[in-house]
Amino acid sequence: MTAVNPPRAARPGARGRHEAPRRRRRRGGDRLATVAFLSPWLVGFAVFTAWPLLYSAYLSLTDYDVINDPSFVGFDNYAQLFADPKVGLALGNTLLFTVLQVPLHALLALLLALLLNQAGRSAGLFRTTFFLPKMTPPVAVGILFLLLFNGQNGLINAVLGVFGIDGPSWTTDPAWVKPGLVLMSLWSVGASVLILLAALQNVPRELQESARIDGAGPLRTTLSVTLPMISPALFFIVVVNTIAGLQTFDEAYTAFFGAGNTTYSNDAALFYVIYLFQQAFEYLHMGYASALAWVLFVIIMAITAIQLVVSRRLVHYEGEESS
Repeated sequence: MTAVNPPRAARPGARGRHEAPRRRRRRGGDRLATVAFLSPWLVGFAVFTAWPLLYSAYLSLTDYDVINDPSFVGFDNYAQLFADPKVGLALGNTLLFTVLQVPLHALLALLLALLLNQAGRSAGLFRTTFFLPKMTPPVAVGILFLLLFNGQNGLINAVLGVFGIDGPSWTTDPAWVKPGLVLMSLWSVGASVLILLAALQNVPRELQESARIDGAGPLRTTLSVTLPMISPALFFIVVVNTIAGLQTFDEAYTAFFGAGNTTYSNDAALFYVIYLFQQAFEYLHMGYASALAWVLFVIIMAITAIQLVVSRRLVHYEGEESS
């Protein structure tokens, strides 16, 4: 008998040979669609982030005053930077401000979030109230600082006077300039409160109830159960506010350097980014300012890396196996 060949489509392996090109075409189409959707961000990143970053690295090796063409000077800007006493002063002011501001910001945000978590139906009103100051323009906050912390007739000293406390000269005494700016920075704690509140509302109630059944009081439950469960949110707030603290500019510049202000103690409020701004846009030392920016970038990266290493022991992520 003569063997009958099966239809071409029914032969073994025929479907696989036809499906493979289709899958490849489908994957190619998916890649093109992905690139098309990402292209606005990619173009924006290349034009407004990557290129300025690379160009500033080049400018840091040049003498550039905006008017004339850059002239290559190698690492002279970096050598000048490490010999500049103003850099040490500005960096010291910035680090001290950050060390004071970040823990206070995180602690106040945590306390407000814990209270707000117990507010019940009125939580929505308080969430809005806490977040509204975050919408205040930084320049307005700088001006408000001068009004509230004025040593002669400011509201803060007036309130302290009610309790018999002689308030300090917040804006003229170098020892009190940075503490005053730290207190003023707590004005915008609302965003961190909302982040921590969201984390608190995701803590499993079963864990808290188990701790209470075992005899733990409210404080012990908060320390042993609640804080470990929201530690990723706390860590995020610490990292973000550390970076923001190292780049402090708006409020301090408005209060102490705006419009040629020379009345107040400028050196005590000379933060690193303010000095960078002065070098770039007041003295037109763009090459030197670029070197300052890259040193700040390295400092921020180093501090963030240290925080990430420390977080491995202090931050608990849900789903991790306890060692």
